[in-house]
Amino acid sequence: MRTLLASSCCALLLSAPPALATSIYRCVDETGHLTFTRQGCPPQQTTERQQAFNPTPGSSKPVPMAKAPKQRPESKKKQEQTLTVVGEPDDGCGNRITGSARRNAMINRQSLPGMTRADIESTFGKPDSITSRNGQTQYRYTASKGRTHSISFDESGCVVGKR
Repeated sequence: MRTLLASSCCALLLSAPPALATSIYRCVDETGHLTFTRQGCPPQQTTERQQAFNPTPGSSKPVPMAKAPKQRPESKKKQEQTLTVVGEPDDGCGNRITGSARRNAMINRQSLPGMTRADIESTFGKPDSITSRNGQTQYRYTASKGRTHSISFDESGCVVGKR
C-alpha cells in the first residue's frame, strides 16, 4: 500500500506542468516609490497586476541577437589629420626653456636664461640681497664659504644670460 501511495505521489509530481508564469503586483505609493511583490499591495497604493513569463531554455522561439554595426568601407575612412595647437602656456619669459630643462636645472641648483623669479626662489630660496638698476633686478646668494652667486633678471622677471 505504501509503495502504491509513494508511486502515485511521484507520478503526480512528475506529470504536473512546470510553473512558467506567475502574477506579480506592481505597487506605487503616493511619493512615487515603486515596489514589485507577489503578495499584493497595501490599500493606499495603486496596484497593477502583471504576468511574468519565464520560459525554460529551449522551450520557445529563439530570440535573435543584436546585429553587429555595419563596417565602413576602407575608402571612406577619415584620413589622418595633423594636430594644430591653438594655444600653449606662456611662462612670461617667451618659453625659452622646456619644462624638462627647467626641472633639471632646479634639481642641479643651476640658473638658466629664461627661468622666472619663482623658479629661482624655488631652487635657491630667498636671496640674501636684492639690487635694482635700470629696470634690471639682481639676486645675490652668499654661500657658507664666502662665495657669492648673482642672478640677473630683466624687466619681465626672467633670468638673463651672461654677457
